[in-house]
Formats: sequence, C-alpha cells, structure tokens
Amino acid sequence: MRLVCLSDTHSLHWQIPNIPDGDVLIHAGDSLGQGTLENVADLNDWFGTLPHRHKIVIAGNHDWAFQETSQAARAMLTAAIYLEDSGVEIEGFRFWGSPWTPTFMDWAFMLDRGEPLFQKWEAIPDNANVLVTHGPPKGIGDLATLGFRCQNVGCSHLLNRIHELSLKAHIFGHIHEGYGEYRLADTQLINASTCTERYEPINPPIVLDL
Repeated sequence: MRLVCLSDTHSLHWQIPNIPDGDVLIHAGDSLGQGTLENVADLNDWFGTLPHRHKIVIAGNHDWAFQETSQAARAMLTAAIYLEDSGVEIEGFRFWGSPWTPTFMDWAFMLDRGEPLFQKWEAIPDNANVLVTHGPPKGIGDLATLGFRCQNVGCSHLLNRIHELSLKAHIFGHIHEGYGEYRLADTQLINASTCTERYEPINPPIVLDL
C-alpha cells in the first residue's frame, strides 16, 4: 500500500504543484485557512480532483469548523474520510486519527499536557497500524522556533504511547520547521507539513510504501 502524506496546507492546497498518486492520501490537519465552512467546501472540491482511491483527513488547531460546527463540516466533507479519535480499516491496514495538540495560546483541538492528553492517546487501539495525529511526539519533528530560541514542543505522553504500540507509520504535522522523515525502532514517522515557517506550500508530499 502506498501512502501519500501531507499536512498544514492552510487552504493553499490548489497551489501545491504536484501530488503523487497512491492508494491512500493522508492529510494530518490544518487543512483550512480561516477555519470556516467555506474553507471546508473548497477543500472538498480539491479532494474530489485527486485520483487516490482513499483519502483520510484529521483536524488541526486551525480547523475551527470541525470543532465549532462539526456536524456541518463533516457533512460537507464527502470526498474524504474524516477521523476524530476514531479509526478506519482500509485493505487490511488499521488507521487511527486524532486532532489534539498541547495547549498553546487559544486554538482549536487543544488540551492541557498531562491527564487530558494522556487519555486521548490511551484511546488509540493496541492493534493500530498507522497513526495520524496533528501534533508530533516529544523530540521527533517537533523543534519549533519560539521567539529567539528553539524548543521541542511535542507531547511526551504521545511518545510514550508510540513506544507501547507496534505501528508501521505515524504521520503528523503542526510544526512546520520539523518537516521530514524520522525513525523510531520499527516505526516510520513523518512530519508532512506542506507549508514552511513562512506559510509557503512548497514542501513536497511524502510517499511511504507499507
């Protein structure tokens, strides 16, 4: 199975020059710009132009429509499978998606570090094959520039949960500076952020063959 991974497109999806073909297109959140239902409709139109047989999308901290007008947003997204602390099985592979990130300022789908996030990661099934979260685990693709210093801003509880699972892949985004591929034991980790720090949608989608 070929996965085509992207994230953090911020409603700039039409500007992405090339989307490789594959079996499953995965979008790891922050697909919207202003977070409106109009953004969702435009995203759905774009998904409809892509040839991938299956498309999975989760929300991110900019995707307000999926938090504040969830029913309407989900109804509009007819061209993709939306996962929110839920899963889907595709051709024998079990996918699980979750939008939550550690609290930072006042954005969508954020929870305090500690027990609130711990409970979300505990809900990931033990038999999951591919995990899609918006945020990274602690220390992997999570180095962010905050003011004049860099800091690892990923979630330590998410990292601990990954160690407990036997994942083939973990796809995330959120931290644009962390774009790239990483490895943790037998798990391939991908920060698929399409936009750079300057919100330029120039990072290519990352392809992974399972």
